[in-house]
Amino acid sequence: MQTATKEARAVAVGFKGHMLWSRFSTPLLAVSLMKVKTGDALSVCSCVLAYTEGLHGKWMFSEIRAVFSRRYLLQNTALEVFMANRTSVMFNFPDQATVKKVVYSLPRVGVGTSYGLPQARRISLATPRQLYKSSNMTQRWQRREISNFEYLMFLNTIAGRTYNDLNQYPVFPWVLTNYDSEELDLTLPGNFRDLSKPIGALNPKRAVFYAERYETWEDDQSPPYHYNTHYSTATSTLSWLVRIEPFTTFFLNANDGKFDHPNRTFSSVARSWRTSQRDTSDVKELIPEFYYLPEMFVNSNGYNLGVREDEVVVNDVDLPPWAKKPEDFVRINRMALESEFVSCQLHQWIDLIFGYKQRGPEAVRALNVFHYLTYEGSVNLDSITDPVLREIPEAYFIRDPHTFLLTKDFIKAMEAQIQNFGQTPSQLLIEPHPPRSSAMHLSPLMFKDQMQQDVIMVLKFPSNSPVTHVAANTLPHLTIPAVVTVTCSRLFAVNRWHNTVGLRGAPGYSLDQAHHLPIEMDPLIANNSGVNKRQITDLVDQSIQINAHCFVVTADNRYILICGFWDKSFRVYSTETGKLTQIVFGHWDVVTCLARSESYIGGDCYIVSGSRDATLLLWYWSGRHHIIGDNPNSSDYPAPRAVLTGHDHEVVCVSVCAELGLVISGAKEGPCLVHTITGDLLRALEGPENCLFPRLISVSSEGHCIIYYERGRFSNFSINGKLLAQMEINDSTRAILLSSDGQNLVTGGDNGVVEVWQACDFKQLYIYPGCDAGIRAMDLSHDQRTLITGMASGSIVAFNIDFNRWHYEHQNRY
Repeated sequence: MQTATKEARAVAVGFKGHMLWSRFSTPLLAVSLMKVKTGDALSVCSCVLAYTEGLHGKWMFSEIRAVFSRRYLLQNTALEVFMANRTSVMFNFPDQATVKKVVYSLPRVGVGTSYGLPQARRISLATPRQLYKSSNMTQRWQRREISNFEYLMFLNTIAGRTYNDLNQYPVFPWVLTNYDSEELDLTLPGNFRDLSKPIGALNPKRAVFYAERYETWEDDQSPPYHYNTHYSTATSTLSWLVRIEPFTTFFLNANDGKFDHPNRTFSSVARSWRTSQRDTSDVKELIPEFYYLPEMFVNSNGYNLGVREDEVVVNDVDLPPWAKKPEDFVRINRMALESEFVSCQLHQWIDLIFGYKQRGPEAVRALNVFHYLTYEGSVNLDSITDPVLREIPEAYFIRDPHTFLLTKDFIKAMEAQIQNFGQTPSQLLIEPHPPRSSAMHLSPLMFKDQMQQDVIMVLKFPSNSPVTHVAANTLPHLTIPAVVTVTCSRLFAVNRWHNTVGLRGAPGYSLDQAHHLPIEMDPLIANNSGVNKRQITDLVDQSIQINAHCFVVTADNRYILICGFWDKSFRVYSTETGKLTQIVFGHWDVVTCLARSESYIGGDCYIVSGSRDATLLLWYWSGRHHIIGDNPNSSDYPAPRAVLTGHDHEVVCVSVCAELGLVISGAKEGPCLVHTITGDLLRALEGPENCLFPRLISVSSEGHCIIYYERGRFSNFSINGKLLAQMEINDSTRAILLSSDGQNLVTGGDNGVVEVWQACDFKQLYIYPGCDAGIRAMDLSHDQRTLITGMASGSIVAFNIDFNRWHYEHQNRY
């Protein structure tokens, strides 16, 4: 069955008023198994319970990375706990006091390390507005260090939106208006929506209708509103995702086992846009999946969704003519979201959904008022212990004439209203959101006609041994920002990085350094004075061919992990002293490849080892203790976090992505397999007939997977296993990497030529001047502005690279 598996998420089932959550990858509609007051069991469809198979109640404290306060039915009684393996666990508690007790019993991790906030329990208990004010994300978004998508996910997350509650699903904007043209020109303003207005106010005639409804309000039992429906509800989320499990099952369970009327089923993007502009009961915005999950548009499970009144069978979603396949739609929609037109307007949409136009007089002026029960603070139940006898927060609530308390029936009706008709996110700011800085201001080089010189520098090491591994850990906050290189003879060098290229105004940028060379050779290598501190002398197995896969450098540049030893171990060495610090056993045959995931700020990350025994082991690197494993007292015998099986041959290449929670590996004679980081085998990636022997794998956090096979053959797979593109080149490729956004692929090989490709279709974008030796390894600096290649001649070459120069806006406008 087709399920939604973009990234690890969670499932939820309520129990006695509390929610337990499991390691599954998509959210369950929260279902209460017990009535809070009476204890009477409620029936739950067995087909829904099938998605709680992995439900358990044990999580390691050492795995906790972030703890967020959450709302449930508009009450501040829930917690969401994010784990290192990218799953999240959510609990609903009886009251806020219990929430506080639980937070003070959990590790002091705050809301993680991504938002520039201290890891403190007070941060976990902070209000969404306090999190917004204290974080550095708005400034990073303004400086264009993060994308529009990333910033919207940040705002959704701190405002209480979560994949774990369909009533509070993350909300994203419609950004395009043209769903009818054969070609879509993203440089025409007319193709973009006005983000300063809510969906309901985009059509002038419909805006008049909503304004009149508000101004002529006569219902004494409820304050006035413009819209009696919401832009984000559990029902609308399920309708968008009805073609993929587990959402299909949830939809059927909530609708007596039936799909919606075919005329109302989501069957056309263009029709849904038109309806949101004409129908007075439809003001839906989008969900994040519109920008990354093409599978949501395909009826791959073959559900019978009925026949429309115009006698058209409802099957796959009809896409705009400019999108030939779902992957095109998602890619172009995402390009539109990141475009300059959206970037310069997005703060106005944020004002409507999360900001000062969300409520009060500004919301009235903006035609942005919804039913009062959708707003935080409209219901205050904290001070009543009996869940039925609750205080009356507003004059509009129905009271018992004797006790002046809410009636039981009204409580039920009110909770049904909250649960079924939408919840507005927490308000993050009460003043206008600042706009994004212009790209021209931040990166003037992007807009100049004359390009910078392609090659910045060549650094020749005294040894002629090929440079088979390059690791560019160049972040300015590191103790030693450096480019670490390792040669075929296992001589390594820690070459200091000088921050010569930066965005104007960004931290670490220095005009004084602008003309210095970026890489300074390791003095112990340059002076030949301390080669003993840089030479790994331990013997590797004679049959091992030393290549880039044999090495991993930790994110702080302080340790190198090396495999290939005859005793079936891999080993950890200090880059400062060259001394062996740990030997790790676990495989039954020689370890043939290593890979590291992206690191958390503390330096923790996943390490994957692949072996001739046809298995992979997933390990945890502790940045605090600088060892494989959590416990320094048992560092001699660390245990792997997971054993990954399924290959029949020696594993020769592997990539691990913590953001997606996935490990992708290739065996010597194929195929490539996709595992979760908990060890579950998801699928095999089946390439074309002539793509049999995988040798290199590169995966981006956006879900792009590029595999290089022997004899110059490349394949591009979606994270859910669909073959998207393939090509064949006349070079024996030795190194590949993807840009951070997954849009561009860089390759290099025996021909000594660096080439840049568009990842989605392998369109060639640029060829760098040829080098006088083959390329063996490559890496990008942290700012994606410098490419460093390791050469067969014992040199490294630094290239200027600016992925913006191949961006459509730069190509078309500058």
